[in-house]
Amino acid sequence: MRLFIAIQFTPEIKKELTRFQNDLKRNGLTGRFVPVENLHLTLAFIGEYPNPDDVLDVLEQVPFTPFDLSLGSAGQFGDLYWCGIDNAIGLEAYVRRLRRALAESGIPFDKKKFSPHITLVRRGQLLREDAIAITKTPEGAMHASRVSLIRSDRGKAGMIYTEVGAVEAE
Repeated sequence: MRLFIAIQFTPEIKKELTRFQNDLKRNGLTGRFVPVENLHLTLAFIGEYPNPDDVLDVLEQVPFTPFDLSLGSAGQFGDLYWCGIDNAIGLEAYVRRLRRALAESGIPFDKKKFSPHITLVRRGQLLREDAIAITKTPEGAMHASRVSLIRSDRGKAGMIYTEVGAVEAE
């Protein structure tokens, strides 16, 4: 089972991210745009792991205090285009505790440095060099009070994400 831990967005945030994706398309970015239902913020990518209950146990053990998230600047890592998260102090503290607990429990995860971002486009290609610069940066904020364990399955039209379980803030 391919798993990751994430924060899922409110409808308002998804609407703003979709608006930004559509503006990028109009301004000359092509590629595989992430469907609205798959927009999320990954906190820890676990990958193939046979027992989601082990991961849920860790989630339940790590204290989770709600925090605010704000959409930030946009950019790219190679051909992957993203939207960043601003004012992520509470988020970053939680991710440190979560990853430490995963490691202590022997649950493998991608150990890349946490860089809070939302993947919007994969295999992106700019038809105009200034496509990002001329596109209005997404704006919006939300109160994060829930963390989800998500299963990722390959479907005919792309990835299908299914929430396996979640933890609500204390």
